Amino acid sequence: MKIVVSPSFADSVCDLRVRKIKSVFFQQVNRLIDWSAITKIINKHYTKGQNAVGQSAYDGLLLFKMCLLQTWYGLSDYEVEDRINDSISFGYFCGLTLEQPAPDHSTLSRFRSALTKSETFEKLFKEINKQLEAHGIIVKTGAIIDASVIDTPRKPKGKASYIIPEDRAEEADSNAESIAPIRMPNPQKPERQLSAGVDKEASWIKKGGKLRYGYKKHHVTNLDGLVLGVVSTSARVHEISNLEEVVASADLPERIPLKGDKGFKSKKNDEILKRRKLKNHILKKAVKGKPLTAREQAFNKAVGKERYKVERTFGSIRRWFSGGVARYVGLSKMHTQNLMEALCYNLYRSPGIVMSHSKR
Repeated sequence: MKIVVSPSFADSVCDLRVRKIKSVFFQQVNRLIDWSAITKIINKHYTKGQNAVGQSAYDGLLLFKMCLLQTWYGLSDYEVEDRINDSISFGYFCGLTLEQPAPDHSTLSRFRSALTKSETFEKLFKEINKQLEAHGIIVKTGAIIDASVIDTPRKPKGKASYIIPEDRAEEADSNAESIAPIRMPNPQKPERQLSAGVDKEASWIKKGGKLRYGYKKHHVTNLDGLVLGVVSTSARVHEISNLEEVVASADLPERIPLKGDKGFKSKKNDEILKRRKLKNHILKKAVKGKPLTAREQAFNKAVGKERYKVERTFGSIRRWFSGGVARYVGLSKMHTQNLMEALCYNLYRSPGIVMSHSKR
């Protein structure tokens, strides 16, 4: 006699097992986030995969949760599909029963491309941050700004035939309005065509004496290191040239201090912060013939005690999520990666922040 186990019974039995494995974090995230608001945003921009009666073959929230798992665990499209099919906790987080297979990798890829094209990931990032702020997890009493280079494996082979900009050159004029470097042909070497496998939207930069090819992610964090705003550029774009765009991405309240290193220091940027009514806590920069005063040195030291937190955010994303390496080709897709990593970082730290608040 064949025994048939109903899906509801199987789910209830396995739910007891799920509690004993690493699903606590997923439960915490589900309690923190109002997924109905996320679903509403996704459904405005994701309509592919619908049948004749308008029902989606795969729920947009399911696919977004797959993107979350993919980022948290550093998985490819193929790998996250396999893990969801193998892992009870992964499947439950996505809202799947034991009998339901995960969407295939091509469906996930099309979903990510559709939301990238419509810039929906930006909206999702802001909505989740809005909810975390409502919970008191994100607090905007101050902000820190910095940028980090993301290397891409899809770089030109051989030595570069271009003059490479030096990132944050100390000899740069602190009063310059913009020193965004331009990719210029080296007159000593002929320019050669890039091969088909090269990411042509990335660029070279020289940082710490080493040549790197890729992109930059520009972050604004709060004083806890939680990411408030993200801007993505090619690697050659100097931070001093796009401060206003980066600050605008974070929806900062007025009269809070904005901290940054001396790479952001310029008269133009001082005016931008003044116009936006933000306290200017960018490190003071000495110029030729005018060393820093004792007061300016003390100011820099005080700012430095807080500024390191944004660097800790970059480092944590690299360690926890295998970040810092380009997974995709092109600036728009890399911006999606940067947004997802920032979003997942904020969610990953949220339960710990809630617990620390409860102990006070």
